[in-house]
Amino acid sequence: MPLAQSAERLVVVQEVAGSTPVGHPLGCVLRMALFRSVDLARNQWRGFLLCLVVAVAAWALGLAVPTLGAPLVALLFGMAITYFVTRNQVARQSFLRINSPGIEFVSKKVLQAAIVLLGFGLNLSIIAATGLQSLLVIAIAILVGLLAAFLLKKVFRLPNKLATLIGVGSAICGGSAIAATAPIIEADENEVATAISVVVFFNVLAVFLFPILGQSLGMDAHQFGVFAGAAINDTSSVTAAASLWDSRHHLGTTTLDIAVTVKLIRTLAIIPISIVLSLFAKGKRRRASVPSFILLFIAAALIATFANLPPIMVNSLRTASRFMIVMAMAAIGLKTNIGNLIKTASKPLLLGGICSLAIATATLIALVL
Repeated sequence: MPLAQSAERLVVVQEVAGSTPVGHPLGCVLRMALFRSVDLARNQWRGFLLCLVVAVAAWALGLAVPTLGAPLVALLFGMAITYFVTRNQVARQSFLRINSPGIEFVSKKVLQAAIVLLGFGLNLSIIAATGLQSLLVIAIAILVGLLAAFLLKKVFRLPNKLATLIGVGSAICGGSAIAATAPIIEADENEVATAISVVVFFNVLAVFLFPILGQSLGMDAHQFGVFAGAAINDTSSVTAAASLWDSRHHLGTTTLDIAVTVKLIRTLAIIPISIVLSLFAKGKRRRASVPSFILLFIAAALIATFANLPPIMVNSLRTASRFMIVMAMAAIGLKTNIGNLIKTASKPLLLGGICSLAIATATLIALVL
């Protein structure tokens, strides 16, 4: 490190810890913490800024094309940037050396913070207001999706972590479930990117196919709302399908309100699934524990339920969470090898398709029952 930089840092440290004697243990701790913070900020800001720029662009395009959604757009943007910028070995090494620390920080720490904030949008009291039939439909849909992924991963010879991500993404709430699960099972960026791409692909199909299927089966607003909320995993796609149904039948937001409520209840399944997966994953390493960000996520959901937070605060936290997830998807895209992703996409697509079909079929049968 240049002498001038060392002198600058020493001055800053002395200003912060100046009131503490040089040999005092607290002074040493302060100096070490500040040195580490300066190093981290100096190494991470470029990658962080790159993820932020990609996320802003993806957010804008996601608003313009809601059926795609900002997370998928950020993922694709990130993969495209990495592919075109790192086409030769020298450029790749330079890109990684400059940006990797910040990208790594966003893909892990920012993602975990986003999951915590997501909890403020989950009011546990909505379960009591939904009714036993809807809860039963949701439970059956989730169970069938997870079971299908578990049984078929061996048939398609897919890695356990990738199959788990596709299963929870299809069964619970798409990108948010994948984002919450990936750090727990320590999935790599290619597995996350593949799972997100698979889940979003079938979400887009569902937006257009579900209203047609509901119409052919003679569903009413309540039935289609429960069907869409329980069988489509991503909130934006649930909203799009239910809104399309309302507009075709001139129902205002009747179907949309039902679908979103059911979808929110389905999202709550992140909590038990995350705890079970964390205990199972840690158990393999003989250390049973739940990640701190999952505990904070649960705490946030409890606060949202009992603290009567102002709607503007809840909406702001929810928006911040969604944007941070978009940033994390940008980081994952920037870490992803698109060539390897294309080569290995066929079996994950097949698994995602079967899971989606199984969930839709189970939901329809549960509705009839």
